[in-house]
Amino acid sequence: MRFRKLSLGTRLALGLGALALAVFAVVGTVMAQSMEEYLARRLDAQMETTQVSVKKNYAGTGTIKGAAYGWYSVIYEIRDGQAQPKNPDDLPEDADDFAAVALQVNGYDPVYQTEYLKGDGTYRLRGCGVSDGVVLVTAAPMNDISTTVRQLVLVEVATFLLALIAFVAIGRAVLRRGLQPLSDMARTAHDITSHDLTDSARLPVRAEGGNGGVEVEELRTAFNTMLDHIDTSLAARTAAELRLRRFIADASHELRTPLTSIRGYADLFRYAAANAPAEREAHLEKLRSEASRMSVLLDDLLLLARLDSAEVEAPLRVTEGDLAALAREAADAFRVARPSHPLTVTVPDEPVLLAFDPLRLRQVMDNLLTNAAVHTPAGTSVSLSVSADAQSAVLRVGDAGPGIPEADQARIFDRFYRVDGSRTRDRGGSGLGLAVVHSLVVAHGGTVELTSRPGSTVFTVQLPR
Repeated sequence: MRFRKLSLGTRLALGLGALALAVFAVVGTVMAQSMEEYLARRLDAQMETTQVSVKKNYAGTGTIKGAAYGWYSVIYEIRDGQAQPKNPDDLPEDADDFAAVALQVNGYDPVYQTEYLKGDGTYRLRGCGVSDGVVLVTAAPMNDISTTVRQLVLVEVATFLLALIAFVAIGRAVLRRGLQPLSDMARTAHDITSHDLTDSARLPVRAEGGNGGVEVEELRTAFNTMLDHIDTSLAARTAAELRLRRFIADASHELRTPLTSIRGYADLFRYAAANAPAEREAHLEKLRSEASRMSVLLDDLLLLARLDSAEVEAPLRVTEGDLAALAREAADAFRVARPSHPLTVTVPDEPVLLAFDPLRLRQVMDNLLTNAAVHTPAGTSVSLSVSADAQSAVLRVGDAGPGIPEADQARIFDRFYRVDGSRTRDRGGSGLGLAVVHSLVVAHGGTVELTSRPGSTVFTVQLPR
């Protein structure tokens, strides 16, 4: 648990130190064993040279000379499976291993064996044949080899220990420098937590810097991309909240007007019922008119709410239909309701078949045609056209009116938005018609676009086939 509480750089440095320690241990062991084997081979070669000299002396003089100081050289005569030394004075106290080596010699092939001689230490024994039945056994001390290997191990331990300390210290400094961008990102995250994001649409901090390598740079890029995404989400949330507040305020204002009118006409109706019975029907008709206008407004609000929650409740009843026939019906109704605006209809003779909700798509056409008539002077020409290809069907509604100011075109589909805020409701409506058009077209999987300039305003609705 304490190890986990350490910083990442410290843990990585300790981990690398443990790995380096294991590597050093393996390397040191291999070096020590290699050195010991090398010295043992050198000793074997020296023993062989010494035995050649001893055998020459023995053959020439019958005596043993030429052995190095501290070495043992004994001539054994092998008879009946027994080894009898010819120079027993040269034997050490623990001579059993000498005889065993002598008995193992078969012919002139040498026999090597490492044994511990009591009172003398570890010796390397070499036995070789001198003549038939005669064997020379030489023993050389291995204390120098053990001492050399022990010194090598001590040097290795001291060197590797210093190297390990330097490796961990330098590695921790390098890792700390390399991980500094991560600490910077952590501070950036802490800075974000100190900001109030309730009403803010921007995160004023980013992870800066250009050090740390490719991986850290990728992490920094991903971190900043995440912050940009959060920025976008916060902006969208703030905009949605502002739209919601404006929507609630506008809806309250729009509903308050007919309710105030209904309350006033109700008072007038009560007064007329008592004092002027002839005026009752006029006041009653006004009550019906205001109630009808409020009903239309509530229907539009309910439709927009259903379209907003389309994942929960499907607001469309889609069937296969003819878009051209639906456009002709909308044109006939418009000519009857708006005779002051000449209408030009351009639709193909053959059916334009696609899947749509006839009631809602007819509402789209009626709203666009009504919008063209309401916001243009009498006598302004209006056009309605339908075209199609293999992928989509296109519905266009245009007029030759004064056009929509460029500053208002970006918000033309917002709810309760009016190009002319001073326009009366009898002329300008509630500001929901084009919002309903946009939501219904999107619900059909299509798009609606506006192009407007003085003398030409065109709404283009594109629907997938």
